[in-house]
Amino acid sequence: MATEPSPRPAPRPAQAEAGYTLNELMCALAAREIKDEDVVFVGIGLPNLACNLARATHAPNLTLIYESGAVGARPERVPPSIGDPALVTGSLMVCSMADVFQSFLQNGKIQVGFLGGAQIDMRGNINTTVVGPYAAPKVRLPGSGGACEIALHARRLLVIAKLDRRAFPQKVDFVTSPGKRVGKVITNMCVLEPDPASGELCLSRLYPGVTPAQVQANVGWPLRRLEPLGSVKPPTPTELSLLRDCLDPERRYIK
Repeated sequence: MATEPSPRPAPRPAQAEAGYTLNELMCALAAREIKDEDVVFVGIGLPNLACNLARATHAPNLTLIYESGAVGARPERVPPSIGDPALVTGSLMVCSMADVFQSFLQNGKIQVGFLGGAQIDMRGNINTTVVGPYAAPKVRLPGSGGACEIALHARRLLVIAKLDRRAFPQKVDFVTSPGKRVGKVITNMCVLEPDPASGELCLSRLYPGVTPAQVQANVGWPLRRLEPLGSVKPPTPTELSLLRDCLDPERRYIK
């Protein structure tokens, strides 16, 4: 019986020599996907940093909405959790979770939603429920929270995730959030985008020093390419300065 190839670690030398980390690159790429005046449903970590980077560079009129009820927040420090008081700083309003979901998300006012998950499959479906059979799972995960509603009602989805064969199977063990509105999946090796005709996630852009074979080794399905295959622009000095000196000076997420 053939054994499944071991996932290959993401190559780091190209980024190290260039003077930026993979997390900084992922954050910069995600920030560039956000437009001025977008309303973004966002969580903590790299998505939060990406949104604040976008606002500090090209999207000053960006509005951030957090699941905990902060609308239009401008946190003065990196929040470690969704319930951190820093999210209330400078906010336009603070409301209940029910208001966030009913008045903003389900009312069609969210342009971009950020999601992540334990598994993402070739159709962009996301699993945050169980690994293994639902009745007898190997791992029980936190569940949907608001992820399913975000996937259904946000006009466009962005995903930031570490590429790994176990995390990118051909089919997820449980569909927590349908992937029909996924726009881009930004990983630590490449960018994946859905094929316009089939909806299947395909390789669209490679990072410096990464080969298509290395990406394929960390994906559980035969990965097609969107031609022409693109590259990515590294973080600019301005983006790096903002990330390191202003947005995440403790290097909590960009290290």
